[in-house]
Amino acid sequence: MSAILQSLRDILYTLPCILLALTVHEVAHGWMAMKLGDPTARNLGRLTLNPLKHLDPVGTLCMIFFHFGWARPVPINSRYFKKPRRDMALTALAGPVSNILMGTLGVLLFRIFLTVFSAHPGTGFGYNLQLSTLTLLQYFYSLNISLAVFNLLPVPPLDGSRIFLTFLPPKYYFGIMQYERYIQLGLMICLYVGLLNKPLRFLVNLLANGIFWLVDLLPLL
Repeated sequence: MSAILQSLRDILYTLPCILLALTVHEVAHGWMAMKLGDPTARNLGRLTLNPLKHLDPVGTLCMIFFHFGWARPVPINSRYFKKPRRDMALTALAGPVSNILMGTLGVLLFRIFLTVFSAHPGTGFGYNLQLSTLTLLQYFYSLNISLAVFNLLPVPPLDGSRIFLTFLPPKYYFGIMQYERYIQLGLMICLYVGLLNKPLRFLVNLLANGIFWLVDLLPLL
């Protein structure tokens, strides 16, 4: 029973963080595309913070159970771009950058609240509320950092592939992208069997440590 309660507790903390992380991620793609001349996402109502407009069922489940996943991609029409290859890479990069920024904000708030709560520890309900706040912030920054790292992998359909493949000649780019569905299936299998766990955790810890190092340089209080 305790294991079930722990799983439910994890989902309660994870779900709101995932909804915000994935939503902002996709809005960042659409916003960057719009700034570069492509109004497609805006015209289709994807520049919204309504998470129901962005969630991909499989990607969301992967986020809940593996802490790595994806949202429903914002439609991009590169014909609007003045420099399609460069602008496509910038649009793809906007999503992970938004998650790095939110992860940094989460770390900053975690450090501030930890300092405040350490100086003024509560009792009873107040203590539980403080602990819940810190736990929620931990989930928030860790999920955002995980999402950023995962999406920067140079594997279709992730953002990293849109960045990396723009530097390839068009014939190689389209040659790889025609196998996108099969590569995505292989990616899901690798996640399921845990093949990517160690390298992803290493990269996530590397980025998280860098963010904590930067935040700890600030005179927070």
